[in-house]
Amino acid sequence: MEKLQFKVSINAPVNKVYNFMLGINNKATYEQWTSVFNSTSTYEGSWEKGSKILFIGVDEQGQKGGMVSRIAENLSNQFVSIQHYGLLQADKEITEGPEVEKWANGFENYTFEENNGTTTVTVDLDTTEDFVEYMNENYPKALDKLKKLCEE
Repeated sequence: MEKLQFKVSINAPVNKVYNFMLGINNKATYEQWTSVFNSTSTYEGSWEKGSKILFIGVDEQGQKGGMVSRIAENLSNQFVSIQHYGLLQADKEITEGPEVEKWANGFENYTFEENNGTTTVTVDLDTTEDFVEYMNENYPKALDKLKKLCEE
């Protein structure tokens, strides 16, 4: 697994950035910034610590797919840790096998820090070698979209 880090400073209070990033009060805010990865990006489940959550999109063939994950930690307005442990392919959860083993126990962590009304979001991400280029290209675009959304 490769470890990547991305940061963005947003001129908005931390509670707004946290809520918009996770889609807490309105799932559409999550779907807007993550549309950079997949135009149909959404989630099913809860952001509560210990909860299962599915990160989903529809592929070119119209099949639903994504990641099967659990919320390892959620400290409101401070830190969220997502542990990926499976894949969703055509509505079927796959939690073992060679494709899953590449991702197993990979984490995606969000750290939120506010200073004088500006919130810095740091994303620490474990990814497979074949996704490094994709993440390096798209995560900054997604965070820029989140920034624009929060600053409107």
